[in-house]
Amino acid sequence: MYRLQHTDVKYLPGVGPKRAEVLGRELNIRTFADLLYHFPFRYIDRSTIYHISDIKGDDLPLMQLRGRFITFTTAGEGARRRLQALFSDGTGTIEVVWFNRIKPIQESLHTGVEYLLLGKPSVFGHHYSIAHPEVDPYKEETAPTGLQGVYSLTEGLTRRGITTRVMQKLIANLLATPLVAGVSDPLPPQLRAERGLMPLNEALRHIHQPTDLQQLQRAQFRLKYEELFMLELHILKNVKRQGEPQPGFRFSRVGNYFNNFYHNVLQFPLTEAQKRVIREIHRDMGSGRQMNRLLQGDVGSGKTIVAFMTALIALDNGYQACIMAPTEILATQHMDTISQLAQRIGVNVALLTGSTRKRERDRIHAGLMDGTIQILIGTHALIEDTVQLRNLGLAIIDEQHRFGVAQRAKLWRKNTTPPHVLVMTATPIPRTLAMTVYGDLDVSVIDELPPGRKPVLTLMRYEKHREQVYRFVGDELRQGRQAYIVYPLIEENEKLDLQALEQGVEVIRETFPHYRVAWVHGRMKPAEKEHQMELFVNHEAHILVATTVIEVGVNVPNASVMIIENAERFGLSQLHQLRGRVGRGADKSYCILMTKLQLSRDTRHRLEVMTQTTDGFVVAEEDMKLRGPGDMEGTMQSGIAFDLKLSNLARDGQIVSLARDDAERLLHADPQLQAAQHRALSQRVEALYGHKIDWSAIS
Repeated sequence: MYRLQHTDVKYLPGVGPKRAEVLGRELNIRTFADLLYHFPFRYIDRSTIYHISDIKGDDLPLMQLRGRFITFTTAGEGARRRLQALFSDGTGTIEVVWFNRIKPIQESLHTGVEYLLLGKPSVFGHHYSIAHPEVDPYKEETAPTGLQGVYSLTEGLTRRGITTRVMQKLIANLLATPLVAGVSDPLPPQLRAERGLMPLNEALRHIHQPTDLQQLQRAQFRLKYEELFMLELHILKNVKRQGEPQPGFRFSRVGNYFNNFYHNVLQFPLTEAQKRVIREIHRDMGSGRQMNRLLQGDVGSGKTIVAFMTALIALDNGYQACIMAPTEILATQHMDTISQLAQRIGVNVALLTGSTRKRERDRIHAGLMDGTIQILIGTHALIEDTVQLRNLGLAIIDEQHRFGVAQRAKLWRKNTTPPHVLVMTATPIPRTLAMTVYGDLDVSVIDELPPGRKPVLTLMRYEKHREQVYRFVGDELRQGRQAYIVYPLIEENEKLDLQALEQGVEVIRETFPHYRVAWVHGRMKPAEKEHQMELFVNHEAHILVATTVIEVGVNVPNASVMIIENAERFGLSQLHQLRGRVGRGADKSYCILMTKLQLSRDTRHRLEVMTQTTDGFVVAEEDMKLRGPGDMEGTMQSGIAFDLKLSNLARDGQIVSLARDDAERLLHADPQLQAAQHRALSQRVEALYGHKIDWSAIS
């Protein structure tokens, strides 16, 4: 593998310096190994030849036709110039068209010669047409058969003449080199035998040039397993390298604050999920090691109460706690909720944000240092160097993906002994993704809503239903409730989207003249945004027209309906987060997805998922299947920190579990991979992940 990784792709027959430069720029293929691991994204069965008379319907597959060109003509001028041909196989005719490389194509093809044509027919006007097909002279002895790989390409590659067929030839040239045949297999022979894995050089050959479906499936399994096994080794090895968890405060006591609140103040029973999570947290805090726990819970699952009761455990052991939220509104709402509970058991709580005045700030600083302020709630203002606490024992972070690693680290350094850390998120992370990304980080899940919470009814509606939808919103407003209307604000179309939002505000004001309308978007100055949101929170405004800035951090129990405009432009996880803004009170709540009538199959499926379930983890799993793990909204600050060439964390959960079990077993026997039979394995892990971020610990 070393020589493959260090041999420039320009030295491969058929590439050369110019093609190498294009491959590097467009696909990041710079070495023999890069090309070898550029796998097909699908396969064509070349064993079937269709008749033109068989072509029927709209959504047609890639088809292979055998016949002759009857005519060639050019049409259009300049950039619109195209080459058109009529192709016949005796059962009918079909139009073939090329828009690029017209001259060399015209020179290479001739009428009367038998060709094999591969392309996707589509309806153009009132007839079928195939654009830019693959064309080969038909010879029975060399005609392609069986499965053939199709490679992802870019417009820049096809403009330079690098087509799927060219990629297939380059791969064939590479597979013919001794380097591939002699590639060393990093997986230990015993492990390969136990799992029935194909040798690496065979798997690499069959993934590109499978002889049949069974060989392809065996090759895919081998390469997916290896990819995930290497990843799990990297994550678990880092966890083990960190040695024993960092020493932390031992909070073994559950005292008056906690018991008084639980038995005398708490007015509703905790769910079994909340009780389980509190037990897990208490066990961590009493262990003598630093707690580093991720708490996942859907919107409305009761994370704030769990956070407060966790803080009371710190107070019972003589320490302070802090809660950091990403926005001033969310911090203020935490303050409103927690201070009402805290004052009933004699706990002193303070709020520190960017808008806290100097006199109040000075009072808070003094209270933190003398210990009279026991719980500090705030925004980024908490991490300023001037903010010092007497004995911080617990740091709680809400919506952790909104804070950078450096910002969180500042909070840890408020003490010489790092405080216990509880990170909360309402963004559900699929199990396979959490297990893989976060390694051995402790994860708690509140997977149960409090009793009495009514699920939000989600409906899909089209433009023709708008009057009916507005009439329904009016009914809700007349009953004293409030409504959100959400518009997309996408960076690429920022100007147009902002105009749509501004026009939407005017339409809403005209449609509901007797109700006050507030509106917010992310381009507003913070003070104006906060003012508009406060109008809605305080029920001075009845309708809030907004972009996704309300996705996290607005708690208005009186809001019972949300309209999401252009819902097809949002991802599933984002739609779910937005929906979580309603259904927070006792009233039945509704989320209405306004969308255009014509939708792609995937988009329609995505929106139908929203109408069928309110379970955030079901939504997250579906989102990852549709969009892939690297695009999961809110999972991490900058997507997945690793590049999976073949496996998919959503679809390959069983292989993930298998690879993880095997990695744990191997590291238990050889923690540093120092045994002779593991040397190649260690080198491969280092080559793949030596320069990557360690995500095995969240803090």
